[in-house]
Parts: sequence; structure tokens; C-alpha cells
Amino acid sequence: MNRLSLTQVGKRFDNGTQALSGLSFDVAQGEFVSLLGPSGCGKSTALRLISGLITSDQGEIIWHGARPQMGFVFQEPTLMPWSDALTNARLPLDLQHLPRAEANARAAAALARVGLNGFEEAYPRELSGGMKMRVSIARALAAQPKLLLMDEPFAALDEITRAGLNDDLLALAQQDDITVVFVTHSVMESTYLSDRVLVMSPRPGRITADIALPTRPRDRLSREFAAAQRRVAAALLEAA
Repeated sequence: MNRLSLTQVGKRFDNGTQALSGLSFDVAQGEFVSLLGPSGCGKSTALRLISGLITSDQGEIIWHGARPQMGFVFQEPTLMPWSDALTNARLPLDLQHLPRAEANARAAAALARVGLNGFEEAYPRELSGGMKMRVSIARALAAQPKLLLMDEPFAALDEITRAGLNDDLLALAQQDDITVVFVTHSVMESTYLSDRVLVMSPRPGRITADIALPTRPRDRLSREFAAAQRRVAAALLEAA
């Protein structure tokens, strides 16, 4: 069952930049979908349209059923430097005015799920880049989202940290049946994480290929994975 559909969506900014034109795709409940394309093709704009942070000029974004609780993870962790990890993870619950005891319990549980049990009182300056991103993911999970929007969250991390977070993200999404729309310009990352990779053209962005991938688990060193990467890479080169 589809969770949402974008139909012929377009977005022009006030400076005249046409970011998207004729963008159409569906995302099914529980699916992990990556938007893959070159910098500036409108991937992040598409996420912001889905989240409601901005509105489209053309087309429709259709929710099938009630609009779900959403979480948004940005490329930078965007943590409050004056607050510890627990307070940062608790932020969406504070905005919902949950009782403090319940909010603390949910935030602590979210931190534990991303491997940060024991770091509740640590401040961002005391955490590595990967740990700060884990706090950002915990903050999104604390709100118990059914749709998670992720804008190149691991782009600045080293490969080992990135691979570990990829595995953790897949496990969390599957455990909670979270639908994920993930923006990246990494062929390997999109191939490893996704049920489907949607390849986008240069600006104005639109979908040029919709690639369904083999079932998991996936072995990054297998010939099957290498073949899947080649399919995705070829579609990306063709879109350029």
C-alpha cells in the first residue's frame, strides 16, 4: 500500500531557480527509497516538500491515509551545543509538551537504540561526528515517526562509521516498520540501503530511473551487489 505519491510536482524559488519539474513517484508503506542524483538536482527540495517545510508550485503531494508522524534528519546534526544528548534527543517531545518524565524516558530509550546508552549527559563538543549523528537520529526516533526523511545524513563521516550507521539505520527502520525517504549522491550507499533507488536528472529535477533492488541481507563484497551498483551507476550516468 502506498504511503504517499508525488504527481508532476514542480518548485521554483523566488530567485528564479526551477528546482523541480514534473517530479512523480510513489513510496509504499515500510519501503526504503533513496533519491540519488548530482548536487543541486532538487533532492533536498523534494524532502522539504514532503515534510511540509515548503510548498510546491505545481502538481500534488498525496497522502494515502492520515498524514503520518514524521522525523527529519539533516546532513548536519544541528544539535543545541548548550544541551546534553538527552535534552537534544528530547526536543521534539518538549515541543509536543509531553510530561518531562515520559519525555526523558523516551529520549533515553532512543539514545540506547542508537548505541549511546551512558552518553545521556554528554555535550555535543564531547562527541565524535558519528556520535553526534546518532543523537540526531535518536531525536527523530524519539517522536516515534512512521515516515523518516533523511537528507545526506552520513555524507561527512568516514567510511567505517558510515557503514556502521547504514546497518543500524536498516535495523531500526525494519524493527519499527518505518518508511524512509533517503537523499544521497553515493551509489554504494543507495544500493546498500534501498528497496528502490530513484535516479534524478540535473536541475530541474525529475525521476529518470526507478530501480528495484534485490532483497536483503546484502553483502557489500558479493558479485550480486557489484552488479546492482553497476546498474545504479549506469542510470546515474545516463541521467547526467
